[in-house]
Amino acid sequence: MFVWFWSFLIYSFCGFLLEGAHALWMGAPPNRRGLRVLPLCPVYGAGACLILLLPQWVDRRPWLLFLLGGGAATAAEYLAAVWHQRVLRVSFWNYEGRRLNIQGRVCPLYSAAWGLLALGLVHWVHPLLTPRLAAIPAPVSWIMLGAVALDGLLSALLLRRTGDPARLRARLFPIPRRAEGGSPP
Repeated sequence: MFVWFWSFLIYSFCGFLLEGAHALWMGAPPNRRGLRVLPLCPVYGAGACLILLLPQWVDRRPWLLFLLGGGAATAAEYLAAVWHQRVLRVSFWNYEGRRLNIQGRVCPLYSAAWGLLALGLVHWVHPLLTPRLAAIPAPVSWIMLGAVALDGLLSALLLRRTGDPARLRARLFPIPRRAEGGSPP
């Protein structure tokens, strides 16, 4: 069971890195789309896990894996957007300017990107990671599970209270400013 948990975490972290690289590529500041403290983007972890749940006969057919993997991850993205909007009262992305979008929550361009990611995930990344993830000691897994649960709960409460996803980017421990011409307060 912990292999699934670690898969979710690793792919959430990869999503965090991918989102940051995408933001830099687009010339925009990186946004946090998940948790306040941990560098995770859970929609990627959920999408990856749904892809990995596809039957093995799908894995052996690249075009089918591309289509169904992209569809599974797109479903995760859509459900995450609904959760964010209805429960937490925030929106992390909006595809309304993209062609053929569905309620601004998903669009074919990113579904195709999910499909490409599914091919790499199933054929290269996950087979290499699985034995390593299985070797992680249970106490480490329990500690990390507690950390993720605590960060998720605190992040959800913060978002629900403020309705402002930018609050996830704010510094955890603000650095005091120096007074003009003086030493720190």
